[in-house]
Amino acid sequence: MNHQPLLEKPLRLIQITLAALWIYQGWVPKILFQSAAEITIWQSMGLELYLAKMAVTLSGMIEIVFGCTFLIWQKAAVIHQLNILGLAGLLLLIALTSPLQLTSAFNPVVMNMAMISLSMLALQLLKLSQASS
Repeated sequence: MNHQPLLEKPLRLIQITLAALWIYQGWVPKILFQSAAEITIWQSMGLELYLAKMAVTLSGMIEIVFGCTFLIWQKAAVIHQLNILGLAGLLLLIALTSPLQLTSAFNPVVMNMAMISLSMLALQLLKLSQASS
């Protein structure tokens, strides 16, 4: 039995959700409003304020582009694998550079684990989709 149509809707929802989250995270706290916490992270790595602000903007643009990849390559497992690896790495970076952020409401643990879980589900759906076709 072909379960492809049943698998496409939840996979599309995951793709759109991850795209929206990455685009929002790149646009709002990094480009539009330049979060002080984001600037502080870059400064803790040795960048002066001006360069830290530029690094925040650049990282925001990269996040927006990455978010768009979820909309462009909707059946690419590698994007989800990169998402899992990148989010785990970013969580480790925050733990090392700004551990107090991990104790606040709506902290990176919550967001990163939710996004990692969505990518894990997407990988399972992609595997099922390939097996049913």
